[in-house]
Amino acid sequence: MSVDQHTTDSTSRPRVEGDREQEIFEATLEVLAEAGYDRLTMDAVAAAAKASKATLYRRWRSKADLVVAALQHHKGSHLMLSPTGTLRGDLIDLFCGPAGPLAARQVDFFASVVTALHRDPEFATRFRAQVLAPKIAASRAIYERAVARGEIRDDVDLDLVAPMLAGVVLHRVLVLGEPPTRELVERVIDQLVLPAVRTAPPSLPAPTDREVPS
Repeated sequence: MSVDQHTTDSTSRPRVEGDREQEIFEATLEVLAEAGYDRLTMDAVAAAAKASKATLYRRWRSKADLVVAALQHHKGSHLMLSPTGTLRGDLIDLFCGPAGPLAARQVDFFASVVTALHRDPEFATRFRAQVLAPKIAASRAIYERAVARGEIRDDVDLDLVAPMLAGVVLHRVLVLGEPPTRELVERVIDQLVLPAVRTAPPSLPAPTDREVPS
């Protein structure tokens, strides 16, 4: 290929950036929320974004690439929250703020990708590394600050405890149909999370003679 031809080909390729990129991301998220990841197609996104499918494939190699990129760039996804000084306050800010699981459309997005996490290895790998990992890190950092302040026990298994709030809240919202509200988040924090990390583990009573197998 000649230099002139290479230059012509490069300059003729559509550049997807800025406002146009954001429009495509918004179209992707609309299709995702309506159809779910399994039924989302590049054709549907192209139609919603008023773009050609070729334009999408020049920028994103697969629908997994496109959907993960759209979720990463969703408004507020990289919002940095200022520490409140308490574990309770930090958790409420994280979960009820603009980037939290209960923010606008976040529940719909998560529900739309649940089955794909089991069925599509490419998507699952990208989603866990690029979308979930930063959220998990932010949640863990909140607990690490609480440990440093002496607010919770230093023997707490953070890998086990940090996902507790999201797990319980999303279960109640997605499985049980409970409305995703701040009040729900506060109930889970006050009745499950804080007692689990602040209270010493209960000691088991010593077995009596009757309880010892013969």
